[in-house]
Amino acid sequence: MNGLKEKRQRAIADLIGAHALSSQEELADQLGALGFAATQATISRDLEQLGAFKVRRNGQLAYALPDPAPGSGARLATVVRDWVRSVEPAGNFVVIKTPPGSAHLVGVVLDESEVAEIIGTICGDDTIFVACRGATEAQALSVRLRAFLA
Repeated sequence: MNGLKEKRQRAIADLIGAHALSSQEELADQLGALGFAATQATISRDLEQLGAFKVRRNGQLAYALPDPAPGSGARLATVVRDWVRSVEPAGNFVVIKTPPGSAHLVGVVLDESEVAEIIGTICGDDTIFVACRGATEAQALSVRLRAFLA
């Protein structure tokens, strides 16, 4: 069963890369043409696990995927520069604001970044709480992330 999930998610990633798909229904139709029967709930879960997000392509919203290089400092810098609006320390947390619907994308990159100060993240729609070991680490992480915004 896990092999089928991996094949379906690979197909979703390939479809997103090749086509400007703007809805889960369009994605389900394309998957069906490839022989994958998937419910809307399954597609929604797959998109979440893949870190999919919507971007504007040629004036139309379409699904996109984050860069495939987890742990990359360059990837973190790019995602922060492109998607983060503000970074504020709050005790042993760092509060990050993003455009609506973008917090998950940034949170996944933060979780995969292997930055020592980060214990974990909690993502909402446009806000991320990054847990750090202490206030000193939160302050250091804030400075580091703000440098990407400059």
